[in-house]
Amino acid sequence: MSSEIRQLEPQQLWNKFADLNAVPRASKKEERVIAFIKDFGKNLGLETIEDEVGNVIIRKPATAGMENRVTVVMQSHLDMVHQKNNDTDFDFDTQGIQMYVDGDWVKAKGTTLGADNGLGVATIMAILESTDIPHPPIEALFTIDEETGMTGAKGLKGGLLKGEILLNLDTEEDDEIGVGCAGGIDVTATRTYTEEETPEFKIGFDITVKGLQGGHSGMQIHEGLGNANKLMNRLLFDGFENFGLRISEIDGGSLRNAIPRESKAIVAIDAIHEDAFLLEMQQQANTLKTEFKTMEPDLEIIVSKTEVPEKIMDLGVQEGFTRAMYAAPNGVYRMSPDIPNLVETSNNIARVIVKDGHIKIGCLTRSSVESSKMDLANTLRSAFELTGCEVEFTSDYPGWQPNMDSEILKVLTKVYKDLNGEEANVAACHAGLECGILGTHYPEMDMISFGPTIKGAHSPDERAQISSAQKYWKFVLEILKQIPVN
Repeated sequence: MSSEIRQLEPQQLWNKFADLNAVPRASKKEERVIAFIKDFGKNLGLETIEDEVGNVIIRKPATAGMENRVTVVMQSHLDMVHQKNNDTDFDFDTQGIQMYVDGDWVKAKGTTLGADNGLGVATIMAILESTDIPHPPIEALFTIDEETGMTGAKGLKGGLLKGEILLNLDTEEDDEIGVGCAGGIDVTATRTYTEEETPEFKIGFDITVKGLQGGHSGMQIHEGLGNANKLMNRLLFDGFENFGLRISEIDGGSLRNAIPRESKAIVAIDAIHEDAFLLEMQQQANTLKTEFKTMEPDLEIIVSKTEVPEKIMDLGVQEGFTRAMYAAPNGVYRMSPDIPNLVETSNNIARVIVKDGHIKIGCLTRSSVESSKMDLANTLRSAFELTGCEVEFTSDYPGWQPNMDSEILKVLTKVYKDLNGEEANVAACHAGLECGILGTHYPEMDMISFGPTIKGAHSPDERAQISSAQKYWKFVLEILKQIPVN
């Protein structure tokens, strides 16, 4: 399958992407891809270092005639989000991504593609390997663990890089030039509870919510996509209100930065309510399908009989839990009053686990305004603490404030218009980019972000547009030619 990808233009880019996608590279499991990138740099005879947290820096001198240009840092992250469909047999720890071409798109078979941020990494690799591409002095910065905490960017030491301009290749619309992004914080609620023996005359049911699109919890949070954890809670709440449904287990969502696509629950109800319960669940399923028919046409809600669970949640804890889940904000919290159509603040209820006397609810809260981010985080904290949970704030990272007077922004907007005959969309985004963190270590560095068109990032529907990659590659090459004189 990678042979098909390797024939695409520009071949330099797609060949490096195929090489990279053969290497497992989950967040926090980057040992193999770090070694891969280090070997790549050393085999080219270039200065290659790994810092104390695992970031890799490769330095390449300017090509002839470009020695007097400003040194440029080209930056992308090595890790990728690992998501797969339930019916896909795939081991991310041992297998390379299985890619194929579908019209104008490169896709993966039932898994995330890794174009986020693999196409950025591949771009930098192709530039480093090239012998005929004009470019200024380059410091290639490959960071780790961007997707689950940005610990690579956080751990990068000031003074290690000498470049004055940073090109972050992690934007996902090819007509967009990024000048700002949201910060984020993980909000995690936990508590223990006493399980009860399931009373007699109960019957067990599995409830499954699946078929949702999922997606990037920053870039797609405004699209009205279904959140499997919130939909499941509606079903459980209704079942309890009408039939005394009792919860045994819940397993919903996966990664903090992915809108949850699936949730499963094991519940118990009184046997005498079986027919009425199934009818009510079918009516609720039909209501949700109608409500989400435009955005989630493949939504499935399956209720099937199973063995009676041995244990169920304490009744008071269950009532508090389902109400807290109802009260907890999910989706867009506030739109920016300053930048049209920009989500300022949002939350993704990403992960819900109820099992063996333990509750864990994981959220990722994002905002381009620090005070608004903490306002929403405290809103969530309050909802969960009212039901007896302990709430922890972790992985806090800053946003990236736009600089509309940026010199490299002027270069990119001119190059884009010259190449495409139209103005680029200069914008801030609601995703978390590493620029905000890197800017704390290198406050004088002039930063910009751009990239090829990628759709469905963080989901098995992730796909990269081939024609966009061609457009983007030309953009990259021209930018490198136009880097100003030092």
